[in-house]
Amino acid sequence: MIRCDGSDYGGRVPRNRNTFSSLAAWRRRVLARAVQGGWRWVQQAGSVTAEHPGKLRFRRLGAGTRLAFPQGTVFGEPWIEIGECCIIAEQVTLTAGMLPDLDLGTDTVLTLGDGVVLGRGSHVIADAKVTIGSDTYCGPYVYITSTNHSYDDPDEPVGRQWPRSAPVSIGPGCWLGTGSVILPGARLGRNVVVAAGAIVRGEVPDHSVVAGAPARVVRSWDPEKGWQPPIRTPAPVPIPEHVTPEQLAALAVWEAQRAQSSESVPS
Repeated sequence: MIRCDGSDYGGRVPRNRNTFSSLAAWRRRVLARAVQGGWRWVQQAGSVTAEHPGKLRFRRLGAGTRLAFPQGTVFGEPWIEIGECCIIAEQVTLTAGMLPDLDLGTDTVLTLGDGVVLGRGSHVIADAKVTIGSDTYCGPYVYITSTNHSYDDPDEPVGRQWPRSAPVSIGPGCWLGTGSVILPGARLGRNVVVAAGAIVRGEVPDHSVVAGAPARVVRSWDPEKGWQPPIRTPAPVPIPEHVTPEQLAALAVWEAQRAQSSESVPS
């Protein structure tokens, strides 16, 4: 009679299921590391910079600027100027002109100032002139366009009607929240905040906060009274210039330990 408790094999029955599971887990870890490492290499090699522009030939591509890989749709580069130290995230669309391979004349159509940030999946569509001022930050999936569909003829499909176009100007130092839309003819002043999901058209004065669809001014800066209505949260305290990254890391560890110890103290 054969016993199944392992006594006939000296108590050393192999645990086949556990062995195969461990081997499969090891293979998955190795494969995951290889794929992730390969993807990081592809991202690095596929990014666009002034030193390594690839096939893209922008009118200007400033030093320190990087277009992350994979890029979105990009055409009309000879009429696009991008300043220095800009960050263009993955899947960002930049277009000048309604279609590729058009002659748009001698003037620049799309201009990004120095230090502009375009979040992942954003679109900047410049059939007419679009200007984005320096140090303007855009969250993910922001849509900026100088062209919109028209629907004047009720008998013609909207997509077949000739679109309307108007220049767009966004001042320096603005913040455009996630999913916001800037429509043709919009003129944003300096240091304007656009709330997430807002749809902006027309003129927005300097130092304003706009929200809604259509967007309206919900807060503005008064030289004598400050922000009106007042901001409810206290202003953040900037990091002193002399503080090093190592000191910040040590502070983070100390705060985590303090929070952990306070949780362990009985109330």
